[in-house]
Formats: sequence, structure tokens, C-alpha cells
Amino acid sequence: MTTHYDNIIIGSGQAAPSLAVSLAGRGETVALVEGHELGGSCVNAGCTPTKTLRKTARVAHIARRAADFGVQTGDVTVDFGAAMDRMRDRVATARRELTAWLKRTKGVDIITGWGAFDGRDGDKFVVNVGDTRLTADKVFINTGTSAFTPPVRGLETVPHLDNVGLLALTELPRHLIIVGGSYIGLEMGQIFRRLGSEVTIINSAPRLATREDADVSRIIQTLFDDEGTTIVNDATIAKVEPSRNGVTLILTDGHSFEGSHLLFATGRTANSDRLNLGSVGVETDERGFIPTNPLLETNVAGIWALGDINGRGAFTHTSYHDHEIVLANSNKDAGPLHQWKDADQRTITYAMYTDPPLGRIGMSLADAQKAANDGRNILTADMAMSDVSRAKEEGEVIGLIRLIVDGETEQFLGATVFGFAGDEIIAVLSNYMATGASYRYMQQALPVHPTVAELLPTILGNLKPLAAR
Repeated sequence: MTTHYDNIIIGSGQAAPSLAVSLAGRGETVALVEGHELGGSCVNAGCTPTKTLRKTARVAHIARRAADFGVQTGDVTVDFGAAMDRMRDRVATARRELTAWLKRTKGVDIITGWGAFDGRDGDKFVVNVGDTRLTADKVFINTGTSAFTPPVRGLETVPHLDNVGLLALTELPRHLIIVGGSYIGLEMGQIFRRLGSEVTIINSAPRLATREDADVSRIIQTLFDDEGTTIVNDATIAKVEPSRNGVTLILTDGHSFEGSHLLFATGRTANSDRLNLGSVGVETDERGFIPTNPLLETNVAGIWALGDINGRGAFTHTSYHDHEIVLANSNKDAGPLHQWKDADQRTITYAMYTDPPLGRIGMSLADAQKAANDGRNILTADMAMSDVSRAKEEGEVIGLIRLIVDGETEQFLGATVFGFAGDEIIAVLSNYMATGASYRYMQQALPVHPTVAELLPTILGNLKPLAAR
């Protein structure tokens, strides 16, 4: 038996639920196919659980600093089981609410199982979900990514974790060894250090978070050093082997580290291998990601790729933005739509949720320097968080604010906000950049005092040309 829908969505990451409900609201039928848990990585193993656990870690950290604020406490300990229960309850609630929303939406059917293409039936696409055969006029792929674990000698002999396995733990690691010095490794390293684990981060690069500017990496390094995390940069793993208390990791220079748990935070791989894309001619790159045009269309008309799987940004917010682009371009007769930018026009913004957080959009200083070297008129200005009154009042003086502007168009090109409320402040700049307005309008704004963001007009007043090197 075959069931036909106007649309099939494979995978329920952040683009999928809102896309399904919006299409159903237009009177179209939608099959939402999910092989695991509704909500994708964000709800189940990403934003929702990690930010919930981060809060516990931050509360513990602030409690240990209580004397800095004139508050006396005794020894601060963390009930790891209670913290994990709180995290899992938050995940279960988010997933339950999402499921209820979808189930009460007329026109949306949730199909449980792993979906895979099976060619065409005339001009319709065929998708099999186990023994269930579906057809549709349009298919949207939103299957995301999974953790990548590199080949390491001896790895088959030792238990090891990815981000999903880490969040399934029921006992606090005595010593967590993390392979990877980028965003996930840093976020989880700081969380588990604050929860009470000894933490060692093995980083193959010369410095942490190499996508960021070198001075930002140095601040991150100092932050982790001060909190008692061991960082080993420019490290190459020779092998791992079991030990009496867990696992031993041995570097090529002979240094070794013994830990109770081993986590790999070494990047992501595309979830495209189960989709049988060849049966309908959808192309992938050498890493399994699905290239798209600016409207998120694949090389096959009628099939779109949304979210992490298209390689345009491994973030929940880019996935959600993808669905808005698709909706805005799929019904030209619907009148004015709020989303007019395509995926090539948007400027990618993101945050790293260390504490303090790092917010970033557009050009880094290194990018700006390259542009200046090519003859472009670039203006930049920095301010240390230690010069921001609100940050000092909060006792949160780590970090900096960096603004980058085009000297000719006066438009923002990029910003870094590393420090107190950096994740929120970068959203202010992202929203402003979307307007394409001159930075001078921001200079004329009336800010609220005392805030960190009130310093943005002041910093803009200190813009200076970036000299070529």
C-alpha cells in the first residue's frame, strides 16, 4: 500500500517541525519521518540538555566564588544525579511539547522509522520507511549530522564517548579526557570541570578554538587554566589502551594521561548514508553533505536540503532560518513575506557557550586584516570587558568586544563579543546588520544604563583604519 503526501520531510531537526506546520497551514499534507527522537540534535543531545547542564555548572561555579561577593558558604558539592535528572526532565518536556504540537496539527502525520528514497513513481518521489511506502511531490531532507570519531590506534579496546554518550552518564567522571579543543570540547570540558571532574583537553591544533582570533584563543586558554583544566595543545595521539581505572591516552611525544572516561569532540559527519540518495540522483560532496543553491534546492528539482546536512552552518538557528527561506520562496502569490534573504546573503552568526560565552558574527579580525591587505578600507575598534562598568559590577571581567566596519559603506562587517552576555549582545548586532544600515545610526541610539551593550556607540566612536601588513 502506498500513501501519497504533498510533502515528505525526512528528519525532524529544527527546520522540520515549523516547516511541517506551516505547509499544513497552507492546506498541504505532510509526512514527517523520524527514525529516532523528534527534535533532532538540538532538543535531544545539543542545545536543550547542554544549556540545562551548563546552568548547574554555572551555579556551582558562582557558589564557589560566593566570598568574592560578600557571601559566605560552606563546601560546594554537586549532586550529579540530580543535575542529570533535571537535564533529562527538561529534554523530555521539550520533546513532549513538540510532539503534542505536531500531533494536533491537521495535515501532519508523524511516521516513525528511518526514511530512504526508492527512486520515483512517475513524477512522484518514493520514500520507504520500513515496510511503509510513501510518495510525494516535494521532499525536504533535514537529517543533520552525527559525531565523528577519528581512527585511533587501540580505540576498539577501550570504552569511549561522543556527545550523546556523555549526556547519558549516571556517574560523574573522575577524570574526563576530551579529544578536541573546539566548541563542543570546550563547552563540555568547562561544564564537567565545574561539576567536579578532573578534565584534560587534548588539542591537535596549536591553540584552542582556531576559528577565532589568536587573542581570543589566549583569553580562552587563560580562563581554562584558571579553572584548573589541563590543556595540551599541538598534540598528536599515538594510541589509547585500557588501564585499571579506565583508559590511558599516549601522545607521540611520549606523554600519557590516565582517565576514567574518554570523550571525542572531533567534529561532525553528515547523516546521509541511509538515505539512498543515488536512487533519485541527489549529489553529495566528499564528506556526505548535500550541496544546495541559495534557495536550499539540491541538484534535483523538488528536493531540498535543510539544516546541518547542507553544510551551510551547523547551528540550530541556521536550520530554522533555512525553513523560513524555503517558505518565503515556495509561495510567491501569498503576498509580502518577512524572510527575503537567501542562504548566500545571510551573515552567519553563532555563540560558543563557555562561561562567559563567545558571540560571533561575520568577519574576525584575521579576516579583516586580509581584506585590508587587499586594499579594502576596514575600520576596527576593541574594548576590554575589564573596562565595562556593568561587567565589573557583575564580577565578570573576562573577554572583549570587537567591532569591524566597512569604511566606505559604513556597514558592519563583523563582531566578536566574548564576555558577560556575549550571546545576547551578538544578537543585537546580528539584527542590526540585517538592516544594512550605517553604523552611525547605532552611534546615535539612546542605550540603557548600566548594560554591556550601552558601550557599543562608544566603541564605534573609537573606530580606526586597519593598516595593511
